[in-house]
Amino acid sequence: MKKINFFFKFLIIFSVSLNGQTKPDALAEYRVGNYAKAELLCRSEIAADRQNMDAYVVLCWALVKLGKFDEARSFGETALAMNPYDVRLIEIMGEISYYQGRNNMALKYFQEYISLAPEGQRIDMAYYYTGEIYIRLGRFRYADIALSTAVHYLPENALWLSRLAYARENSGELQEAAAAYEKALSLNPELVDARRGLDRVRSALGGP
Repeated sequence: MKKINFFFKFLIIFSVSLNGQTKPDALAEYRVGNYAKAELLCRSEIAADRQNMDAYVVLCWALVKLGKFDEARSFGETALAMNPYDVRLIEIMGEISYYQGRNNMALKYFQEYISLAPEGQRIDMAYYYTGEIYIRLGRFRYADIALSTAVHYLPENALWLSRLAYARENSGELQEAAAAYEKALSLNPELVDARRGLDRVRSALGGP
């Protein structure tokens, strides 16, 4: 009788142990930089469930990090066809379009994301990429507005401050550009572009 009880206790413990094991988490792998593993896990999840939006989102994120923009675009378009109002997909499609040089399409996606998710988790990125696109297009005042908003969300981002300063420099707002370059350098003194930009602006202002 004792042997039987022991056997049943062993089965219960073994069952609990199995149930306590967690399946591989694609998002967790993505967050620690294991993008290739996240990609494989997401592909497997999509093969099992073609309507798994979470898997599509993380897969697109991972593919962007891996530089596989064509594949990311294909999966993103497939997912958006099933759920056109998933703001996560809209934002990542903006990033994909940005990296592929599709500036107008990227702006469309980012503007849609900002409209649908004004406090979304990637709202700072949406404004940053919007600013970079306007710099590409030579629309520096628009870039100033977008990058100022991005910096509002992440005021300690030295790179974004440097890009904001660049937009202001090119729109003729030299005093404001100098202030933004100085702020960027106070956060990261090794930022070469900011140092060069500040030197240009000071020279244009007639200072040392």
